Amino acid sequence: MSGLKVIAGSERGRPLRAPRGLTTRPTSGRARQALFNMLGDLAGLSVLDLYAGSGALGIEALSRGARSAVFVESERAALGCIRHNLSELGLEERARVLPVRVEVARKSLQEERFDLILCDPPWAEIAAAWVQIERWVFLCLEPDGRLVLEHPAASPPGELQGSTLLAQRSWGDTGMSIFSRARL
Repeated sequence: MSGLKVIAGSERGRPLRAPRGLTTRPTSGRARQALFNMLGDLAGLSVLDLYAGSGALGIEALSRGARSAVFVESERAALGCIRHNLSELGLEERARVLPVRVEVARKSLQEERFDLILCDPPWAEIAAAWVQIERWVFLCLEPDGRLVLEHPAASPPGELQGSTLLAQRSWGDTGMSIFSRARL
């Protein structure tokens, strides 16, 4: 996909590679910019990018000051793009790539906690992704952390068990919902 670039921060304007075909659907620049404007300052945050695709969301977070990012992706072509993008931007030292399905990632991430979790599942698998989120993703979130779930604008998620909906927006056919972990 041509035209995919980092929107802001230290890597602003740098091109990103995305896999060809319909398997990966990178978040549009307009939606990424609006989302990260809503999220505000990311300086020093730890980020988990689930269903990472090209890595554009996690890389955008790193460019905007996040301390570290873990990218979880199982598609071979997408993994190649993530690794290429991190290398080209010199971000490998602040990133880790887990080449596994999201359902399997839990074992590798058991003890880790993240300030921001970015989750952009394939829309055809979104119902299964919501089940994963409710089962364990919120357990990886710091108490004051946020989860961003990308989804079709026409079908936003309802309430997710163990969370509080903070904001919901849409741009074209893309919707974003931002959640926090529910206080006990």
